[in-house]
Amino acid sequence: MAVDAQTRALLDFLGTLNLPRPETMKPDAVRTMLAAGRATRPAGPAVKRVETISLEGATGPLGARIYATSTKTSLPVIIYFHGGGWVLGDLDGDDPACRQLAVSSKAMVVSVDYRHAPEHRFPAATDDAYAATIWLGEHIGDFGGDPSRMMVAGWSAGGNLAAVTTQRIRDEGGPALRGQALVTPVTDYDPTRTSHLDNGEGYVLTEPFMEWFWKQYIPHSRRRRNALASPLRAANLRDLPPALILTAEHDPLRDEGEAYAAALTAAGNEVTARRWLGQIHTLWGNWGVLDASKQAQEWVGGFCRRVLA
Repeated sequence: MAVDAQTRALLDFLGTLNLPRPETMKPDAVRTMLAAGRATRPAGPAVKRVETISLEGATGPLGARIYATSTKTSLPVIIYFHGGGWVLGDLDGDDPACRQLAVSSKAMVVSVDYRHAPEHRFPAATDDAYAATIWLGEHIGDFGGDPSRMMVAGWSAGGNLAAVTTQRIRDEGGPALRGQALVTPVTDYDPTRTSHLDNGEGYVLTEPFMEWFWKQYIPHSRRRRNALASPLRAANLRDLPPALILTAEHDPLRDEGEAYAAALTAAGNEVTARRWLGQIHTLWGNWGVLDASKQAQEWVGGFCRRVLA
């Protein structure tokens, strides 16, 4: 179906801004442009607890932020990795989404600010995601979380890190995870997929922009097929926690997300998958702008409540 009316209005508005194409810019310039754009976006819902903490990544401290709608202890925990192509994004960038996820899931959300490319290239981000999950499994009780009820979640590149983390936990050890929620995730480097060709222009995440992200994160294309970067290519997809995979109809990443859902299912895992019709890659980040964004967040929150019960 066509892009829905609210999303079309958003795309038309963005077109009037005449912004430079991000793939023609340096990473810091794109970061500055996105930070300026956040000034006018709707804030997320109020929650009772927002606390910035420090945790241990693969090579040193990382920033993280806790969100919760309750001050009770022994809350279930969602370890969350933000989007941004491993290059962009930070704790503030996904703040509205994390607030809404805390509301919809009734869980404690811990947003982790991993290292970014090109300053820290592959595998820095996945190493940080894995190390942060290990650390939180050992220490989340100190912050009121229940280490026996933990899961991972993320969107776009963050969904990639969440997926890879579940595989690493299985193979390398770590806390038991109850689930994984992957929203419009990167799962495979293959720009020849139909959705890359059909949706490569006009929907915010363009094919040239996606290639720019990959070049910042992993300059050599052959390394992009490593399973720590393309989790769909893992030799073993068995024995992974229940997965939710949300894809968007007009997203270049749609087909690889759906291929990952199919591969997980074929390997015997529990999978809940849905293609959000009429929507684009950035659906998740448009809380307060798109009705579909709130609906998607409520759907993800319901999955999280179930697997963390």
